[in-house]
Amino acid sequence: MTTEQTTRGPACPLSAATPSDTTPYAHYARMDELLALQHPLSSARTEPGFIIMSQVKELLFKLLHTEFTAARDQLAHDLLDDALWTLRRAARVQQVLLVSWETFSVLSPVEFAEFRDVLGSASGFQSAGYRRLEFLLGNKNAAMAAPHRNTAGHDAVVGQLYEPSLYDAALALLTRRGLLAPDDSAHRDVTRPYRAGAEVEEAWRSVYRDPGRHRDLHLLAEALTDTADHFARWRYTHLVTVQRMLGDKPGTGGTEGVAWLARISEHRFFPELWSVRSTL
Repeated sequence: MTTEQTTRGPACPLSAATPSDTTPYAHYARMDELLALQHPLSSARTEPGFIIMSQVKELLFKLLHTEFTAARDQLAHDLLDDALWTLRRAARVQQVLLVSWETFSVLSPVEFAEFRDVLGSASGFQSAGYRRLEFLLGNKNAAMAAPHRNTAGHDAVVGQLYEPSLYDAALALLTRRGLLAPDDSAHRDVTRPYRAGAEVEEAWRSVYRDPGRHRDLHLLAEALTDTADHFARWRYTHLVTVQRMLGDKPGTGGTEGVAWLARISEHRFFPELWSVRSTL
């Protein structure tokens, strides 16, 4: 018996606490509540699918936040092997997230137009879950918390702004390994983007030039690049999907639509892991 089991005591069979009007499975995962959260506002046959897949993406954002937070904390405690395993799981979640765009891409412009008006000012740009992921990975911009002001998700978004990012943890590990000179990170404003510069790129260059000596750091570098790669593909697929449904029309919620998506699709998380490739 583990210490955790000893502290918590023996597990109580779920069936003993299951209400009579549901099954243990549905009660455990709160399936009845989950399946009751779709409320289409039009008669369009494609709107239920749009709502469901939007909800699926938000659940995947939440799962990725859990995994990336775990990886960050594991790096902070020098548990690099554990962090690599966590990032391996996260990569599979990112693959599912990427595939989720396929269900949107088969909506014809006419089908989307049948229910687009009922979206009103609603836009994926307002996703607190996605904004927390951006901040967690290191793409911090305090202005991006503004759309969440006076919402239930505002505190979580702002709170993420004040937490170290996954890239912060990776660079701190490079510092502890002697590959990156210490800076004033102990007093650095964590609401600003991660530490950047030529010295960061040089640290990663040292890892790539001698992967045998820095085997675990080399694996970390590639795992982080995989993470950034998946996000880049997700953004680009988002762009193409919107182009296919809307063309150059403005996005929902007053966003610029394709023009804005095209700009953000050029962003890369952990930029020194990309720029160093030109120097090897």
